[in-house]
Amino acid sequence: MSSHHLPTPLMILGTSSGAGKSLMTTALCRVLKRRGEFPLPFKGQNMSNNAWVDENGGEMAYSQAVQAWASGLEPMSYMNPVLLKPKGDSTSEVIHLGHAVGTAVSETYYEKWFRPGWFAIKQGLLELQSINQAGRLILEGAGSPVEVNLQRRDLTNLRLAQFLRANCILVADIERGGVFAQIVGTLSLLRPVEKSLIKGLLINRFRGRQELFDEGIAWLEKQTGIPILGVVPWLNDCFPPEDSLDLLERNTLKPYAEIEIAVIRLPSLSNFSDFDPLETEPSVKVRWVEPGAYLGKPDAVILPGSKQTIRDLSILNKSGLSDQLKSYTKQGGIVFGICGGLQMLGRTLEDPLRLEGDLGGVNSCRIQGLDLLPLHTVFEEKKISRKRKLISQWPGLFPIKGFEIHYGITNIIKGNSLLIKPLTDDSSLGWYVENTPRGTISGTYLHGIFDNGSWRRSWLNQVRKMKGLANLPIEITNHYEHREKLINSLADVFEDNVELAPLLGE
Repeated sequence: MSSHHLPTPLMILGTSSGAGKSLMTTALCRVLKRRGEFPLPFKGQNMSNNAWVDENGGEMAYSQAVQAWASGLEPMSYMNPVLLKPKGDSTSEVIHLGHAVGTAVSETYYEKWFRPGWFAIKQGLLELQSINQAGRLILEGAGSPVEVNLQRRDLTNLRLAQFLRANCILVADIERGGVFAQIVGTLSLLRPVEKSLIKGLLINRFRGRQELFDEGIAWLEKQTGIPILGVVPWLNDCFPPEDSLDLLERNTLKPYAEIEIAVIRLPSLSNFSDFDPLETEPSVKVRWVEPGAYLGKPDAVILPGSKQTIRDLSILNKSGLSDQLKSYTKQGGIVFGICGGLQMLGRTLEDPLRLEGDLGGVNSCRIQGLDLLPLHTVFEEKKISRKRKLISQWPGLFPIKGFEIHYGITNIIKGNSLLIKPLTDDSSLGWYVENTPRGTISGTYLHGIFDNGSWRRSWLNQVRKMKGLANLPIEITNHYEHREKLINSLADVFEDNVELAPLLGE
């Protein structure tokens, strides 16, 4: 598909999931943009519930949205034409070119979805390259490229690299140990035609003095015949996690934190990037709480989005975390729900089409929520996926923006309209109730609400007021500015430690 008249596509492969492919791809996009190139980020297939919505309402993985921003582009679902959103029980919702097309079962995925997936990938490439015919494709692989049981039907690693004749970098994570085995083992499982695509190796997350690793670099280059392009040091900045499992490993130092916010880490957690802006607040400590763990006495609790709202609600009930939440609110605690979290806060949830399965064996399609807000949710067949720009009504009047991704439709239960108030000028997007004696219980369908700087600070000031703390300034830029600084910082480190000339043919 590529031509000698066009820049050679570059691809970041990894020895494993979590090796750092997403961040290295992001850094590469920004570095090339600085050099005057036109990078076009692309990941053929991603599996993630951490999603973004483009301007046309198309869903894509958040990591590709970050890479688009690093490239100076508006995110487009063509950059991630196949997105699998895990639902549990080895099933996933299948998103092609931004839109839901069905549900896949892992046992039959390659039999039923390989051809449609490959078609979507080629279509995405055509649409993306039409933006700028001279643009350079910057490709991110998925997991390991040498899962021998899957290689024959691999959609997004070596098949794509060969199709585009891409120059590939293989990234290995030294932090987790076994870096020599990672690299040599991966290369040994490649066919000669595949190995010839690997133009360089990259060691990621190195701690300590690099000269102590010089002998290791020399050994790897001699053993593999492939140059080490660089050794990227361990980065202390709080970059967006590549997987929800990484959230539990976060231990960001906050010496001046004044309030603690507990976020419930639901089993089917979605859109965990919603909380990146809170992580950047110096006065805020974010603590992730798994079902079964002790909630404690945080200053606020957030129920995040869920890909399986009813299933996750059942798990909260069985683990006792629901009872802890209810006890917390009776003491005047502040609780905020986003999307699935908002639905859980309601009184009842109804799934007449069994979109969320068998409701845990319950015969009725109607179940009880946490009953902390007088709301009723019905899950409908049509999915709502769209960008939004609104005016918040609480905790202050601010222009805000974000996006929706949900199946459920939520309404106020009759007779409660005086008790509950709308969060925005769209009265169907979120609500709040003044809790007694002090806090509030609130929620919204708007993902990315904490990205809005003035809104976020005003909400935090509600939390701070309960502790007798002074208000934070609300005249603050949106999270986009901080994200730009992080991307530039990442690119600086990449440029200082990685030699791209062999990859670019310079």
